[in-house]
Amino acid sequence: MFTPPLSLRRRVVFLFFAFLVSFAVLAGRLGWLQVVKGEELRSRALQVRMNDIPVQARRGLILDRRGRELAISVDVNSVYAIPPEIRDVEKTARELGRVLGIPPQDVLDRLRQRSFYVWIRRRISEEEAAAVKALKLRGVGLTREAQRFYPQGQLAAHLLGIVGIDNVGLEGLELIYEKDLRGQQGRVVVEVDALGREIPQSMRQFEPPVPGNNLVLTIDQVLQYVCERELEAAMARTEARSGMVVMMDPTNGEILALAVRPTFDPGRYQEFPDSHRRNPVVSDTIPPGSTFKPITAAAALETGVVTPASGFFCGGSYTVPGHTFSCWAAGGHGAINFEQAVAESCNVAFIQMGLRVGVDAFYRYLDEFGLTQPTGTDAGTGEAQGLLLPKQECKPVDLAAMAFGQTLTVTPLQLCRAIAAIANGGVMTTPHVMKEIRTPSGELVRTYEDKGVRRVISEETARELVRAMGLVMEEGTGKSAQVPGYRLAGKTGTAQKVEEGRIAAGKYISSFVGFGPLPRPRLLTLVVLDEPKGEYYGSQVAAPVFRAIMADALRYLEIPPGEQPPAAPAAGPVSVAAAGAHGRGGPEAGTVGGAGATRGGAPARGEAGAAPAAASGTVEPGTVPVPDVRGMSMRAAARCLEQAGLRMVARGTGRAVRQDPGPGAGLPPGGTVQVDFAPPLSAPP
Repeated sequence: MFTPPLSLRRRVVFLFFAFLVSFAVLAGRLGWLQVVKGEELRSRALQVRMNDIPVQARRGLILDRRGRELAISVDVNSVYAIPPEIRDVEKTARELGRVLGIPPQDVLDRLRQRSFYVWIRRRISEEEAAAVKALKLRGVGLTREAQRFYPQGQLAAHLLGIVGIDNVGLEGLELIYEKDLRGQQGRVVVEVDALGREIPQSMRQFEPPVPGNNLVLTIDQVLQYVCERELEAAMARTEARSGMVVMMDPTNGEILALAVRPTFDPGRYQEFPDSHRRNPVVSDTIPPGSTFKPITAAAALETGVVTPASGFFCGGSYTVPGHTFSCWAAGGHGAINFEQAVAESCNVAFIQMGLRVGVDAFYRYLDEFGLTQPTGTDAGTGEAQGLLLPKQECKPVDLAAMAFGQTLTVTPLQLCRAIAAIANGGVMTTPHVMKEIRTPSGELVRTYEDKGVRRVISEETARELVRAMGLVMEEGTGKSAQVPGYRLAGKTGTAQKVEEGRIAAGKYISSFVGFGPLPRPRLLTLVVLDEPKGEYYGSQVAAPVFRAIMADALRYLEIPPGEQPPAAPAAGPVSVAAAGAHGRGGPEAGTVGGAGATRGGAPARGEAGAAPAAASGTVEPGTVPVPDVRGMSMRAAARCLEQAGLRMVARGTGRAVRQDPGPGAGLPPGGTVQVDFAPPLSAPP
């Protein structure tokens, strides 16, 4: 029997162990790949051969406090291509360019990208989509995307903001509440080969998008329209450089309207200058002028250096070391008391108040009223906080100027919040526009919670300031802001503009801030006009705008003249009448008590009320003849009856078609006439 040599046996044994070790290594590696890394590798392999076509989710609705739509999403077609599937790239580029109005070379450049899919054109019309579909081009398809649409056009544009091409919020509420509104993107999953081509009869999976939640605002569409309409008219009348109106509920900080001019259309924002999208109510600061004086008065009363019985003497000017300040009234106001100083907006009296308060206490109350930090509002991004001289640098001349609203700046929203604290009995709230978030099915997700509520002055001080600001409307500089039949309080303001550290000659900011009706204010409105031409005093320029806005707002809220409003819930919505359908031109109000809204959402501007018609026959002594209001608009009819000393209860909208009692009947003063309104046959749909 043959016995191998020892060296051969050793080589065989070595080879055997070498194969054994190699097998063990391979088996270990195979086990590692199959067991330890198996799931990860399978997932990666699936990802390599699966490609996604995104399907956008619909953004949530943005609604006003009554559920009327301010921003919606609609489905539109977009054209995409899968380059690996296209055989004749040049022909495809020519055909797509022809029906979509795109240079063929641009289409060709996109088709030559090394990508599974590319966008050819997004958000096309239905006609263009039909033309693309008729081409039946291999590797070219249509998918549905959500496009943002603003049914009211420019209404509340600065609040709503804008959305980009990828359905992502870029500015305003669209950006602030992006996480709530955007929803969850869906996708179409396609299995492809190594060249990126779809495998016939392969797996194709659709994951539907999840729509975003709905954002319900504190804004009232009708009140927003009223503010924008009156601001637009004031801009045309005064030729002001810009303007702002803010309306809020002083009891809870809910912003009911925020209007800015110049403006833009959020659905076509690319067609407007970028500067028009700026929200100056939040991001810009202004010298408040005399609208700041109630803050000085509050500090003086709270510190006890002034009482309601305190007297002042105004000789027309007041000198502090370094400067002599003049009062706006030539020759001065003479001897006046505290309330007269507020009513007449006497600069000299407020300089004396500020100097008595002193630097430390004055700055403490600036902080208490929230004028040294942002409000924390959700009404816009990039909130400013105003400019104020550092306390350690403040000299008597600086304190004197600040006491009547010069040499410091605040944002319009900071000023609203401070004055609202006075109207609200000394309690400060946070201005906000988010009321609640709801799912697409209507389920409540969350409501706004104000964590900044705090008391800043005593109720007694607040009452005294409200009383004095009421005299502004009745006897002082705010007479032109008074709405007949309502008790209101307010303050005029006229401030010189400062540019590059110097007073700009001939440039003023005219303003008026007021609230009411008293004693339980439900509305606070600030009007600001920047650089009006001609007349520039706040009492001449801004106060009439306030009056026009408040007159329509109070009627819309069904608060009759001469009657006190019912107590409103502390944090609930204001009581408003149901408004009707809406269109691009503005909202259309439904039935309201008192004077109501015409088509377009509010009483028509500049419509003179007719004089009471002569009564036919005779009426009993002590009664009022009912005028004939048939054929009049709601505003004109209400004004006509008001001039006759009667009240109106309105039903419907449009023009008056019947009334009860009829023309010529006698009613006691203050009696009620029911008037039925109907739209004219020629009214637009």
